[in-house]
Amino acid sequence: MFVRRSAAIAAAILLSSPVLLQGARAADKLTDPQIAHIAYTAGVIDINAAKQAQKKAKNKDVKAFAEDMLRDHEAVNKQALALVKKLNVTPEDNDTSKALSKQASDKLAELDKLNGAAFDKAYVANEVAYHKTVNGALETQLIPSASNAELKSLLQTGLKIFQGHEQHAEHVAAELK
Repeated sequence: MFVRRSAAIAAAILLSSPVLLQGARAADKLTDPQIAHIAYTAGVIDINAAKQAQKKAKNKDVKAFAEDMLRDHEAVNKQALALVKKLNVTPEDNDTSKALSKQASDKLAELDKLNGAAFDKAYVANEVAYHKTVNGALETQLIPSASNAELKSLLQTGLKIFQGHEQHAEHVAAELK
């Protein structure tokens, strides 16, 4: 359970691929409060995408994947909030988290216009791309930039979980073709 929750923090960094990498590259000196905010924002984004998929998806595997994303990301965000409270850190809004929120809102609106198999394919394709981006940002920017050992450890555990999410999304996508 702890591993799942830990992964959720990493998962919190999910759904708007290009913005995350651009923001992470531009912010070579991310602080722990900024990293915490990015992670939490990413989690909320994937929670919202999963909720949309639960309502709109028709394929049972897509629905099951969305349930997994909702469960894992809610658990991770709970873990993230507990950690920042324990560390007495206030997550800090930043350009990356703002850009993530904007791009995610645009993507949800785009997906909302789709129905049936078209929605299922687009949602899963977005999840594959998002997890690839998040995993790359975790490896190259967020984990190396984290100063606090507990935050770094949580992000590393999250990376392992998110790599599993990416594989799961790729499997679902392959089945939809």
